[in-house]
Amino acid sequence: MKAGLLALLVATAPAFAAGEFFDDFAQRDVDALRASGWVVRDGTGHPGLAGSRFSPSQLSLDAGLLTLKLTTDGTNANTTLAQLCGPRKFLVGTTTARVRLRDTPGSRDPIIQSFFLASPLKHDYDPDFSEVDFEYLPHGGWGEPETRLYGVSWHTVRIDPWQSFNQASILQGSFDGWQLLTVQVEATRTRHYVNGRLIGEHTGRNVPNQPMAISFNHWISAGSIVGAPRDYTFDVDWVLHEAGRTLVPAAMQARAAALKQQRVSRRDNMPDLGLISECNL
Repeated sequence: MKAGLLALLVATAPAFAAGEFFDDFAQRDVDALRASGWVVRDGTGHPGLAGSRFSPSQLSLDAGLLTLKLTTDGTNANTTLAQLCGPRKFLVGTTTARVRLRDTPGSRDPIIQSFFLASPLKHDYDPDFSEVDFEYLPHGGWGEPETRLYGVSWHTVRIDPWQSFNQASILQGSFDGWQLLTVQVEATRTRHYVNGRLIGEHTGRNVPNQPMAISFNHWISAGSIVGAPRDYTFDVDWVLHEAGRTLVPAAMQARAAALKQQRVSRRDNMPDLGLISECNL
């Protein structure tokens, strides 16, 4: 975004009502990240492959950037993943994250770099399961070789054997570099935007109906070739949620810029709903 347009948007952005969550990831380390209310995943489970695990050591912070690392040698036992989850209290509103997705030319490891909001899956085909996500597959995967970015709204799922019910919008091609990812959740529809471009509107039973946790994860699906250990990373600059408001991506970017200009590194004035952030899926 050009500096003049950004300044205009900051100056003309409306006053934002209570119900705002913002994090610029200025915490000094992972312990400070936890202390500020984030849950750092530690252990096994979906979407990790059997034998792989999520570890806090795969998260790092430096100069206002959160980095999520994935390490693998192509075997499940030597694969370590990363996931971070916020409190579970987000539903209707607009959520935006500025992320740096990464390609690795020549690699075919089927890694997935994700930004999403989700509620727990209580059982197979849970009718109240709620999730909206962005998933980037830089090296292909899930049975297809193409590099692509998904925006998905979920109805429900059975994990094993896998059967899902959702509505997906797909962009083919590389998204290596900085991206602005925005999802609007309303009572009757969701909308996914990539860099201000609307890529899909989803309706019906795919619309979330339960409070969700904002999450980022870096995981891998089946299909890696066994070999030398290798690392993959992607970064998060900031994340912003405006509760109860449908805002265009430019307004969300302007609001984040205004908060940064005011030296607000974190803000959370959304009420605690008393729900556990399980940090999975």
